[in-house]
Amino acid sequence: MLHKLNLENVLFLDIETVPEFRDFSELDDEKKILWEEKSKYQRKDEYTAEEFYERAGIWSEFGKIVCISVGFFSYRNGSRNFRLTSFKGEEEKLLRDFTALLEEYFFQPYHLLCAHNGKEFDFPYIARRMLIHNMRLPSKLNLFGKKPWEVPHLDTLELWKFGDFKHYTSLKLLTHVLGIPSPKEDIDGSMVREVFYEKGEIDRIVQYCERDVLAIAQVILRLRQENLLSESEIVSI
Repeated sequence: MLHKLNLENVLFLDIETVPEFRDFSELDDEKKILWEEKSKYQRKDEYTAEEFYERAGIWSEFGKIVCISVGFFSYRNGSRNFRLTSFKGEEEKLLRDFTALLEEYFFQPYHLLCAHNGKEFDFPYIARRMLIHNMRLPSKLNLFGKKPWEVPHLDTLELWKFGDFKHYTSLKLLTHVLGIPSPKEDIDGSMVREVFYEKGEIDRIVQYCERDVLAIAQVILRLRQENLLSESEIVSI
């Protein structure tokens, strides 16, 4: 089935998230208690709630999105290219801009969203943050009442699991074992909070996010046993 998929109908994406506030001290008293309760299982007795707050970005109730990068294939006159663009900065605006893209270009029933571990992280995170901002969910993220086969999401992690629900493979490991060249990384996921809050270098985060989107597209090509994208086929818009 993957070989029959029209890649022009797929929007590849990745998000980068950080804690909603720079410091734990900026939370109101009630939110501090809620964070302490939420993080208790993960931090156990090794960290205080305040010390653990730097990891808050992975929870949509305590984090926020600072970048959504997307990419899509275009086939014209016998040539192929992969177009990349990003939405960055203030969360509500980037979510509205992302929604506008979905509603204008990726709204048909045959359109799919694709991410690595997207079903567990990216897609629900985006949807929850939209609802927190009292935004209407675009059809591609509104899963209420849909049957599993009606969900318009593709997940490279799920594809690689081959039904093994206990198995987790990072995108970095997956690209390595599939022989996908990886450009030198300026930062990794553990550094995003510091780069955003301490250094204010959002463009470094965007570049990191876009590299992941490209990697996801390359994984799909490898799973289809097609030629990988060359540098000349990658276009920033």
